[in-house]
Amino acid sequence: MTMTAFNLTMPERRMTSVVFASPHSGRVYPPAFLRKAVLDAHQIRSSEDAFVDQLLASVPHHGAPLLTALVPRAYLDLNRGPDELDSALIEGVRRNPHNPRITSGLGVIPRVVANGRQIYRGKISLQDAHDRIARYWRPYHDQLQTLLDESRNHFGEAILIDCHSMPNEAVENIGPPGSARPDIVLGDRFGATVSGEIVERVEAAFAAAGLRVARNMPFAGAFITQHYGRPSRRQHALQIEMNRALYMDETTLEKRADFDAFKSLLEGVIAEIAEIGAAKTDRLAAE
Repeated sequence: MTMTAFNLTMPERRMTSVVFASPHSGRVYPPAFLRKAVLDAHQIRSSEDAFVDQLLASVPHHGAPLLTALVPRAYLDLNRGPDELDSALIEGVRRNPHNPRITSGLGVIPRVVANGRQIYRGKISLQDAHDRIARYWRPYHDQLQTLLDESRNHFGEAILIDCHSMPNEAVENIGPPGSARPDIVLGDRFGATVSGEIVERVEAAFAAAGLRVARNMPFAGAFITQHYGRPSRRQHALQIEMNRALYMDETTLEKRADFDAFKSLLEGVIAEIAEIGAAKTDRLAAE
């Protein structure tokens, strides 16, 4: 089966330095991979950021590129470094006890899906792991860096909005007892990967839409945020986690009846975020 790593949708005209991406919305599962898996076709989807790419479909209409993964997270995690190889899964890899993501089975080739459920019956070859990285990880990240370079060259800066979804249960203990769970969690590695002004404006856009926002708890951003967030080089990266309960049934993995209403609400937020990069562009041109 031939599979491509990503889908890129460009606006008719780039009008903002913002780039939107969804690295975990892929749902094209190679048959050979499914044959090796212990899990059934439904269980293996539990790690997907299901429908996030559809929620972001309006991005190009607001002058920004949209990069979405096609390769599924259970097969290859684009939000991990290419060297995060799991010795418990991949033959010939030396154990790395200092990386908690690998230890928990969530390396670049995941060993488990949500709730720690094992994916494979046995190990896979190191060649298989390297092939997945070469065919899918590197093309996705090459394209992402190209988009950010273009933004910096054209607009003087780049702002990556890295979009994810989170289980409702992941935020059940955030905030004081009895308080409402956050709808959105913004991750900037505690201020390290994006300017404070940008985070403030993104948070304000979600809050204006009536959504509750938290920062960095329980998700502060993983490889992509850390790797691409370089504010000193005018390259910013902010991770956005959306509560899945807002738009889907987490048990059946089906859209809620009001999915389109939430998508419309989110389009207003997308427009506000795109405007952050457009406003910066206008100011740079004036200078």
